Amino acid sequence: MKMLNPPAIRPPFGRYANGVEVPAGWRLVMTSGQLGVGPEDVAPAGVAEQAALCFANCGAILAAAGMGPADVIRINAFVTDRAHFPAYMAARDAWLQGVTRLPASTLVIVSGFSRPEFLVEVEVTAAAP
Repeated sequence: MKMLNPPAIRPPFGRYANGVEVPAGWRLVMTSGQLGVGPEDVAPAGVAEQAALCFANCGAILAAAGMGPADVIRINAFVTDRAHFPAYMAARDAWLQGVTRLPASTLVIVSGFSRPEFLVEVEVTAAAP
């Protein structure tokens, strides 16, 4: 895979790539949006804890396909308030710690999720040979 950060456009705002190229013939895995809730169906009160759970859930799905954070080519995330950006980005960066080829990433503010206690949702796309 190859990060695409052409010099003709603004560099990324954080630890992500403007684009990612995937070689022909690679397998793709796409997760559904993962909420900050564990198997016991309890969501922590804080954004940082919920975001960490979102990424842990995405990681478990990727592991079921023999993949991990280094295989992620795109992250789409949604938060309920602009104030949640720093905690979300810290969780994202922690999950990508040690990853050198960064994925493309989008973060959007939304009005809410299926339950009022949910503050963040994350979906990822990964590719591997």
